[in-house]
Amino acid sequence: MMWFLFKAFSFLSLFLLSSLHLHFPATKAEILKTTFFNSSATAADSLFSRKCNWFQGKWVFDSSYPLYDSSNCPFIDSQFNCQKNGRPDWNYLKYRWQPFLCDLPRFNGLNFLEKWRGKKIMFVGDSLSLNQWQSLICMLHAWVPNSKASVIRRNGLSSVTFEEYGVTILLYQTPFLVDLVNEKDGTILKLDSIYSGRAWIGMDMLIFNTWHWWTHTGRTQPWRYMQEGNRRYKDMNRLVAFYKGLTTWARWVNRYVDPSKTKVFFQGISPTHYEGKDWNQPMKSCPGETQPFFGLRYPSGMPMAWVVVKKVLSRINKPVFLLDVTTLSQYRKDAHPSAYNGNHKEDCSHWCLPGLPDAWNQLLYAALFS
Repeated sequence: MMWFLFKAFSFLSLFLLSSLHLHFPATKAEILKTTFFNSSATAADSLFSRKCNWFQGKWVFDSSYPLYDSSNCPFIDSQFNCQKNGRPDWNYLKYRWQPFLCDLPRFNGLNFLEKWRGKKIMFVGDSLSLNQWQSLICMLHAWVPNSKASVIRRNGLSSVTFEEYGVTILLYQTPFLVDLVNEKDGTILKLDSIYSGRAWIGMDMLIFNTWHWWTHTGRTQPWRYMQEGNRRYKDMNRLVAFYKGLTTWARWVNRYVDPSKTKVFFQGISPTHYEGKDWNQPMKSCPGETQPFFGLRYPSGMPMAWVVVKKVLSRINKPVFLLDVTTLSQYRKDAHPSAYNGNHKEDCSHWCLPGLPDAWNQLLYAALFS
């Protein structure tokens, strides 16, 4: 049985690597160019001219961190507020992402609000989008703590508006991006439908994310069937399903996004740290981890979902910037809530706030303002 599973996984890996026509850049120039999959040549040339890949670097201790105090940010959900929930260590708050060949611009919330005055920014995705959404709001709030902010929290759609600037940061929660619908014979995951995408039209910036829920099985699986066209499936290989769903999202971007009005980002694959074998410590998990992984190459390598994301983004006709946070996030085995999430269950998927999602938003800031 184990040999069969190994062969099946090997076949799937070869299928993805061959059918997705991936190649590995041979030169530094090619490596740098792949960061901006289908963005304008100007953006790609700008990155290349700096001879810097923002996503290749290391975590360095910085005593000036974190960028905000969780006790002063009223927008953090309990599940991410690790200090309030009794986490005893502080060092995980003090690490800053440092690219190898350049410096990231320091986040300036006032500059962000001024430049995006009157605009609407929407995060679209699962609870990791919630993580990043709350991080950005706290980072902005720290710069304008006395500025009035109106908050709306509803099931599926939330927003915070900094009223003095007219900037609204929205969150549309949809774990698969494609539609999950209730029908008479059960909940259906429709791999070729994005009816909910109507809510995303008209935004000035969209930051998409999905993957976390595609791996769920058993009681945590929210659908009874997958459907593509008129054909239903009890299940299929999750990477294949992910590729189909993400391709449907790519078609939506091609059809509905006007690049002159809307900037589009895709948050890369956020890793988990449930299995210590991923960083060569097979007896461990994320609880009790207090330092990042400091090696140059993460032992488990890049997840196959990252391969799927790279391929789908390479085929979109509209400009989409990949926030390629996978590797820098793999290093942060210390940054999860673990048991300090308010319900004492082990959480090695989400991230403490302040914490790692602040670095994701610094990269977003760099992409917008550098």
